[in-house]
Amino acid sequence: MRTVDDRGAASIFVLALGLVLVAAGIAGAAAGAARVGRHQARTAADLGALAGAARAVEGSEAACARAERLAFANGARMTGCRLDGLEIVIEVRVAVTPLPGLTRYATAAARAGPVSLPAE
Repeated sequence: MRTVDDRGAASIFVLALGLVLVAAGIAGAAAGAARVGRHQARTAADLGALAGAARAVEGSEAACARAERLAFANGARMTGCRLDGLEIVIEVRVAVTPLPGLTRYATAAARAGPVSLPAE
């Protein structure tokens, strides 16, 4: 038997609370995916730059090709490569899907080469 004061507010409150918790979970998962993508891009850029620097003495084509192979092996796509002397700078991009149907890109750049000491 229902009383006059019972309006079903508790049911609506529980449903609203459940919706808030689901939304917070989805937002947390999206933020986690973005963070993983950023770390993957940084790792691919760092390892690609180191591999390219090891081939810098062979010229720009060999160094950039080696850097691209290693970046690709780490799940990234190389978007730029520049060799200046023995120093290489590469830029990479990693596709991140934080939510189904939504694709974003995490980018990173890395530099590798011999240590340059300031002129005295």
